[in-house]
Amino acid sequence: MTDSRLAIIILAAGQGTRMRSETPKLLHHLAGIPIVSHVLATARELDAAYTVAVVRHERDLLVDVITEQLPDGLVVDQDETPGTGRAVEQAVDALPADFDGDVLVMNGDTPMLDVQTLAGLVDEHRRSRAAATLLSAYLPDPSGYGRIVRHTDDDDSRADGSAGRVDRIVEHRDATDSELAIAEINAGVYMFGASELRDLLPQLSTHNAQGEKYLTDVIELLRRAGSEVTALPVADSWLVAGINDRAQLSEAAAKMNALIIRGWQLAGVTVQDPLTTWIDLKATLEPDVTVLPGTQIRGATVIARGAVVGPDTTLVDCEIGQGAIVKRTDAELAVIGAGATVGPFSYLRPNTVLGAGGKIGTFVETKNARIGAGSKVPHLSYVGDAHIGEKSNIGAATIFANYDGIVKNHTEVGSHVRTGSHNVFVAPVTIGDGAYSGAGTVVRKNVPPGSLAMNVAPQRNLEGWVASHREGSAADLAAKRAESATADNSTTAEPVAPDSGE
Repeated sequence: MTDSRLAIIILAAGQGTRMRSETPKLLHHLAGIPIVSHVLATARELDAAYTVAVVRHERDLLVDVITEQLPDGLVVDQDETPGTGRAVEQAVDALPADFDGDVLVMNGDTPMLDVQTLAGLVDEHRRSRAAATLLSAYLPDPSGYGRIVRHTDDDDSRADGSAGRVDRIVEHRDATDSELAIAEINAGVYMFGASELRDLLPQLSTHNAQGEKYLTDVIELLRRAGSEVTALPVADSWLVAGINDRAQLSEAAAKMNALIIRGWQLAGVTVQDPLTTWIDLKATLEPDVTVLPGTQIRGATVIARGAVVGPDTTLVDCEIGQGAIVKRTDAELAVIGAGATVGPFSYLRPNTVLGAGGKIGTFVETKNARIGAGSKVPHLSYVGDAHIGEKSNIGAATIFANYDGIVKNHTEVGSHVRTGSHNVFVAPVTIGDGAYSGAGTVVRKNVPPGSLAMNVAPQRNLEGWVASHREGSAADLAAKRAESATADNSTTAEPVAPDSGE
């Protein structure tokens, strides 16, 4: 009986030296998640019986990501023998001995590859009953890629422009001048039968420019045995584009971001300038959200219907309520309630919660702060480790002094509180419901509900101080001109007749 099961092998053992990074290539982020996570997610959608990932460099970091996404997946450590052929050989050895189904082999650095393309490859392989089926692409500049050499004596023209059976695949470094002129490249995605791989992989050698066991040599071995090998060209070459350096990562990011934004636009989201807007894969936007230019929506941010975000705003793992307005703001792990307004030039640090209809205004920084519904922190303030009740107003330039040099302390502000400008709340301290504070007040003790807190000394005016301490200065001259003008006005004023009583 034919084994209809599918096994997937993901090659993730490459070092990625062209990235010039201490971070493994496959763990660089694209649309908010590691490159390899895109590949793992696509593989999971195919519902394979077995998924095997082959790792080597920085294996522990990679294994953490792989096992989180594929708890039932198998992980194989590639040994000292280099090359994709050896990696696949070890992966096949990890499959159950009775597995005789199809094997899909793909690279871990092709994040743009979608499930529709892979499913099409699986279907074509099973339909054609070829010994091997691979994905190919036509590139205007195929430099660096393996070339597909076809048997051109066949009368096998196709509508997609390819012709002839696949004869062999030649790696770029091993290609002749005529082979380098071939524009059809190997995309690095293959379908084989498990039994064919078990027979042929041990026959691979390392006699090539790289000194590696090439998986692509299996194609030539199959052809020598008289087996048929077919190639399925992809509609768009970017689907199979690998990522080897920062430039390619940037290109892939731009392409994926354009696809993500188009998807949200078709779902009812207004994105005014897609070229300056970045939206991560895990973000969620409801219809009638408006995203203005220069905005980054990162992580698992959720934006509710009717909210307006931007311009020049970055949201990381935030929750934005219905109809909220957030402009020129940086926020991380913050919750902004329905109808609230934030910005411009606000900085919301983790665990900031702004209630419905509340306001965090210009040049305000918050951290670990809960601000109640309808409450406002309009200007030039820092609110840290605090809870503010409902419908309170915090005056301009107010500082919640939370750190005593050892620990962060909490400030509790009640509802319907009105504080003057330039206050300092020295935590831990509590301001009761309905309390007021005067301008310039430093609050060190609890303020009872309904009280007025003030500790500013009465104002004293030391007349003539500038003349005695800054004689001849611009300030002194200005003051004397003002005094002279006042004196002149008093001498020229018309006398007022006394009330005659008539």
